[in-house]
Amino acid sequence: MIVTVTPNPSLDRTVLVDALVPGAIHRVGPARLDPGGKGVNVARALTAAGRPAVAVLPSGGAEGARMAELLAAEGVPVVEVPIEAATRSNVTVVEAGGTTSKFNEPGPELTGAERAALEGKAAELAARADWLVSSGSLPAGDGTDLHARLVRAGRGAGARVAVDASGPALTAACQAGPDLIKPNLQELSELAGRPLRRLGDVLAVATEVRAAGVRTVLVSLGEHGALLVEHSGAWHATSRAAAVRSTVGAGDAALAGFLHAGGTGPSALRAAVAHGAAAVGLAGSRMPGPHQVRTASVRVHEVDESLSLTGAAA
Repeated sequence: MIVTVTPNPSLDRTVLVDALVPGAIHRVGPARLDPGGKGVNVARALTAAGRPAVAVLPSGGAEGARMAELLAAEGVPVVEVPIEAATRSNVTVVEAGGTTSKFNEPGPELTGAERAALEGKAAELAARADWLVSSGSLPAGDGTDLHARLVRAGRGAGARVAVDASGPALTAACQAGPDLIKPNLQELSELAGRPLRRLGDVLAVATEVRAAGVRTVLVSLGEHGALLVEHSGAWHATSRAAAVRSTVGAGDAALAGFLHAGGTGPSALRAAVAHGAAAVGLAGSRMPGPHQVRTASVRVHEVDESLSLTGAAA
């Protein structure tokens, strides 16, 4: 079983427009409403792949109830930690050419008791899990160490822990020694404190992160696929999506694919890139099923350190 923790989940509404024009009135087609948040998406993708997963999340108000209903409809088991404030709602606008603009609410502020309940439930379930995945933004006013605390709780319960976060929260989580982090190019650049213009720069930073105590680094590189750096080596994998309909949740699908395929080595990297490529071809934040994932289309390469990443989607 894989347990995901999403400290700041959301209801994600996605609308399609020909082009986003500031100040204009836009006519949109039917909107999609999906349960959102990085850990939620990982659990959805794992469930779609047939891997047992449980989504742990704070839940409040009508929005929280609606999220649980949507997840139940996808067959995702949910463990709700009740909170007083309402779960947030986000809006994603996708243009005809595939450009995606997100409008994210900050989310509710958790009380000390609510935060403790979330951590306690995660630790309880981690004792019966292969992996604990802690990912996404943190609730308003929570500081930066919630992912780090969840890393320590998961490891203490005997589970391997993966983190997908950004900014100071990712820095703090790395210091707690997770088994895996999955930043994108921008997030890894922020962690390094410098721009990463070539694949060799990404490899160097991933190697530094591993030396500091993170066991595995999986970096999603948008149009340039993904880079995996672990104890047994480093590999780069690429694929080309048939058409980009939405990039929302693609990194989450990639992480799910990686864990579903064993969480180590070139075969898991291949699965990660295949899941991410399949996700960008779907509307909204839908997660791909097995019939949409084409691992045969993924190429795994030796790392070409001179490869330029200029223009790579984060």
